[in-house]
Amino acid sequence: MDVLGITDAVVSHAMASGRFEQVNGSEPQNPPSTGGLTAAVWVDRLTPQGRASGLDSVSAVLVFNVRIYASAMSLPSDAIDPDMLAAVDDLCGAYCGDFTLGGLVKNVDIFGGYGQSLDVRAGYLQQDGALYRVLTISLPVVVNDLWTEAP
Repeated sequence: MDVLGITDAVVSHAMASGRFEQVNGSEPQNPPSTGGLTAAVWVDRLTPQGRASGLDSVSAVLVFNVRIYASAMSLPSDAIDPDMLAAVDDLCGAYCGDFTLGGLVKNVDIFGGYGQSLDVRAGYLQQDGALYRVLTISLPVVVNDLWTEAP
């Protein structure tokens, strides 16, 4: 599996959107240092998928978290969610439009045909004394023929 290539493709869409001051290719251990929107991309889980697999190979669903951060103290506060939702809209549109991430995966599992669907969850995150508004995209991608089955 070309995990670096797949991760780079997911990160590249966030960078190309122009919505973020910073895009990280891993889950941050420190709070974002920018005043605008920050995005971070990391692997959440990898699950073998029987319906996508063949007789002698195993396919899997690789789920990424794409989290968007904004300071919960940003002003005007009424603009936080609309700005974040505009970024989510751009990203979801990009992931649906680049359905195979440039041919690196079988497909983005938009509707959850193999389990997890494309999903966005909102919440708050406290990190190092700072409060952030976050929207987290669960981005499932199906990777074909990942492992060989032996008889």
